[in-house]
Amino acid sequence: MSDNRLAWDQYFAAQALLIANRATCRRAKVGAVLVKDNKVIATGYNGSVSGTEHCLDNGCLMVDGHCVRTIHAEVNAILQGAERGIPQGFTAYVTHFPCLNCSKQLLQVGCKRVVYINEYRIDDYARYLYQEKGCDLVHLPLKEVKQAILDADFI
Repeated sequence: MSDNRLAWDQYFAAQALLIANRATCRRAKVGAVLVKDNKVIATGYNGSVSGTEHCLDNGCLMVDGHCVRTIHAEVNAILQGAERGIPQGFTAYVTHFPCLNCSKQLLQVGCKRVVYINEYRIDDYARYLYQEKGCDLVHLPLKEVKQAILDADFI
């Protein structure tokens, strides 16, 4: 048997894709995984406040082109991490480029690297903030993640 394992970035990006399948917003299924020293700190997916209506059940609640019912995956991961503690210098693996607000929150809690799969609504000011804070941005296209999974030895 060969040692054809997923590289760390591919491994955690694949987890973000899997976690996105729990999302409850119809507009976009987004997943996030916060990682430090190759250990998962927290995960999150986009969805409604716990115990309230979900977009899957009642449709999206749109205001100014955004679903206001949804808490973004990155925020849910940060909130989960707040229960456990979030170490400085972590990496965020996200299925979509983080929006400006999520970018600001990731940076505020000590993110030093963002690996994103889909180039979705990339905000110029978010890019500026990542550069200003010395946070590395890495685009890992879905095609590459899928191919790595197909090429990996599972059994």
